[in-house]
Amino acid sequence: MTKQVQLCFLETACTGSYMASGQWRSPQDNGKTKDRIKYWTELAKLAERGKISAIFLADWYVGFDVYGGSLDACLKAGHQVAHLDPVPLISAMAAVTSSVAFAPTISTTYVKPYILARQLSTLDHVTEGRCGWNIVTSHTNSSAQALGFDQIMGHDDRYVMAEEYMDVVYKLWESSWADDAVLWEQDLAIDPARVQRVEHKGKYFSVQGRSQVHPSPQRTPVLFQAGTSKSGTAFAARHAEAIFMNPATTKLCKAQISVARAEAAAQGRDPSTLKFFPCIVPIIGRTEEDAIAKHEEAKRHGDMIGGLAQFSGYTGIDMSSFPLDEPFAASSIKGGAAIQAVLRSFEASVEGAEPWTPRRLGERMALGGLHPSPVGSAKQVADFFEHWINETDCDGFNVAYVSNPGSFEDVVELLVPELQKRGIMWNDYAKPQGSFRENLLGHPYLAEDHYGAKFKYGRDPSLIRSGKSDEENTTVRAASNGEAVEDGSTSKSVKGASIVLQEAYGKAAENHSRSADSHEQLGRVANGGPVVNSTTI
Repeated sequence: MTKQVQLCFLETACTGSYMASGQWRSPQDNGKTKDRIKYWTELAKLAERGKISAIFLADWYVGFDVYGGSLDACLKAGHQVAHLDPVPLISAMAAVTSSVAFAPTISTTYVKPYILARQLSTLDHVTEGRCGWNIVTSHTNSSAQALGFDQIMGHDDRYVMAEEYMDVVYKLWESSWADDAVLWEQDLAIDPARVQRVEHKGKYFSVQGRSQVHPSPQRTPVLFQAGTSKSGTAFAARHAEAIFMNPATTKLCKAQISVARAEAAAQGRDPSTLKFFPCIVPIIGRTEEDAIAKHEEAKRHGDMIGGLAQFSGYTGIDMSSFPLDEPFAASSIKGGAAIQAVLRSFEASVEGAEPWTPRRLGERMALGGLHPSPVGSAKQVADFFEHWINETDCDGFNVAYVSNPGSFEDVVELLVPELQKRGIMWNDYAKPQGSFRENLLGHPYLAEDHYGAKFKYGRDPSLIRSGKSDEENTTVRAASNGEAVEDGSTSKSVKGASIVLQEAYGKAAENHSRSADSHEQLGRVANGGPVVNSTTI
């Protein structure tokens, strides 16, 4: 029997198009209104009506300026630009809902841990426990330069820094305030003896002071993470409660889940408590013919150059140097062989055997990128979802859109009822008006076998007054077993390009790593399930 799963909506606060470039040109598209609060309140109400678990908000700094050496292509295409900060939008969405949760992406590379801890504790309070956090490390030189650095720090060093970062925020969330510190009694509002200072001195951070915010409903927000490099997997196995994935095939998805669960078990955690959410970009119709018509309409609005600019941002390869109609296999330009290796299996896919060219790649990227993308009726797409669940052991899906708001409306109005009828999705939240963690995992706080649980107030008083030494940081780096890479560069090795692609999608470029450790080349993409007219790429 297929297990029950949960769905998240994947969105970002960029005005215009997100995953599918150019769709803002459709008269029905509302992406140009993302800079108004009504867009977000209507999205939240739609998600809650469809019993969606959470709205997952991807985010990054600056934008994709690799194509042609500038941001111009993305600006002209209206693609992933005019980009708002997602965090202030959450309070408005929470005000019109009671059960759907929210998971913003925030980088450990640039946001100070004390500020982040206060920010997310605040959100957890005002949403009544419906707050998550997608933990990322930023990887582009453009983001580094915008934020006061000459270049990005190395991949493995970012993860070592992120490990210390997590220690600091656990101390602030879990160690600083006792559960019974807040009294509001006549002579004693808050017991000073039950609020202790964090005194952390480490290699990257020095934090001395009490948490500014009293314990929120979950204390620590639900922790998402998306890395699939060796360093990223080790980090996720230690910290993540849910993992956002970007595999193009069921085989790759299954392998990634298996490795992550094994790593979690090796670290003493119950591997079944890690929840895995691969990204998927469905086009759903009332009939198969209706879905095909929607797909054709989306193709008419797609911006091919915008798609190539997105690909350039993910890989660090400037696609503007390639003639649009010259097959990658015949290209003499450095990087062409790597791209062809990534895409080679498509030459025998459902689309026929025509060679892969930059134009063809850009057109595919303009419809949502290299994600599983079923096109069909609600029953056909539900078959596709069910196939992925059974083949991969995933726990849900991060659903991205092509048309806006049409794609999400079709999920709620067409797909969700079909999944509910099959018993694959709940009919209501596990705990209506409950916290994110209660609905996702069945309990309000970090599990006892989670790394962060050791920081709970009073459990080990020495932890609140310690920091990682250089020697301990070296141990963390070795334990992560990551490959040393040159981040922010325009690396064009075949293996390097494939792993960058594997990790990029849905993480909006700030979230992925460039370690050359994939379970298989992304180029081995094949149709992922039994759906007529699937455009899985």
